[in-house]
Amino acid sequence: MYVCGITPYDTTHLGHAFLYVFFDTVFRYLAYKGYEVNYTQNVTDIDDDILKRAKKENRDWKELGQFWTKKFLADMKSLDVLPPSHYVNATGSIATIVKIVSLLIERGNAYKKEGSVYFDVTSFPKYGQLSKFNFDQMRLISSERGGNLADSNKKNPLDFILWQKSKDDEPSWDSPWSKGRPGWHIECSAMIQEYLGDVIDIHGGGRDLIYPHHESEIAQSESFTNKTPYVKYWMHAAMVMYQGEKMSKSLGNLVMVSDLLATYSPNTIRWLLLSHHYRTPWEFEMSELEHARKVVNEIETQLQDVKQDESINDMVEKLIEGDFSFGKSLEWVLAQVKTNTGIPVVKKYWSLLGFV
Repeated sequence: MYVCGITPYDTTHLGHAFLYVFFDTVFRYLAYKGYEVNYTQNVTDIDDDILKRAKKENRDWKELGQFWTKKFLADMKSLDVLPPSHYVNATGSIATIVKIVSLLIERGNAYKKEGSVYFDVTSFPKYGQLSKFNFDQMRLISSERGGNLADSNKKNPLDFILWQKSKDDEPSWDSPWSKGRPGWHIECSAMIQEYLGDVIDIHGGGRDLIYPHHESEIAQSESFTNKTPYVKYWMHAAMVMYQGEKMSKSLGNLVMVSDLLATYSPNTIRWLLLSHHYRTPWEFEMSELEHARKVVNEIETQLQDVKQDESINDMVEKLIEGDFSFGKSLEWVLAQVKTNTGIPVVKKYWSLLGFV
């Protein structure tokens, strides 16, 4: 299982927590069911946004990334999120990136221009299959998300960069094409290749990554490995809304995890997050968090000093296995507590869902 991680140039907000608490609970449940889970999560530690922020704040780009990565990990630990099997930096996979890009050029999927390398989307007929977007829709979304459709080095406006020639004041690595740095999409393909192999079972991330990020990952990875499917199951978490819009750094409408933890317990925040199905967008409301606190207090009081029973409840596991509907399993927990039914078994599932 691979989940796209953070780009560390700012703080952890509730949208991040929704994504990573969900996949933490998936990780726990799959392990409970007997799967040997190799869970890899990355840090995009070299990126245009990091370089822009570092320049704006007059800080070293590497130090900036390390600072915010530590902050993120501290927030996740505070939320009782388990560390993944592998937590890896994109800059640790440069050699693999160069190997993949070299082969893509050799096979005609990529081309060199002015020290940079681009993937030719016309060489991959299935491009667009994941997102179901046509090329006109892709152009619109790409332009909205900062894609440089007017790059004169491209054969096609939707071609995406695999290797970017660095400017004189930017970090760079040696390659056959230039001193440069990797494009965003190739980083994840390389880390998956390095830590998980040619084909993986589950690939997760936010819904906003479907295009262009995951669409482009499929194209470059399947072209490199000649194996399909690259991913058996895609799992995309919906956006968390606040004040009527998607919670995002660019809009500045953020609810910080660290701020919430100053007032609310990790269990309360976890309850709020898991009560929403991962595919359904939702709006953050303080009243819902207050309700979660009351519910969690009631459950914790009932479970106190109860010895855990390891019996299996088929009904609650079927609820969970219905597309990881953790919210339905929480409803079951609350119903059992209110009727004072099977509390020792409830405690087992309370722990399984990551509550402490």
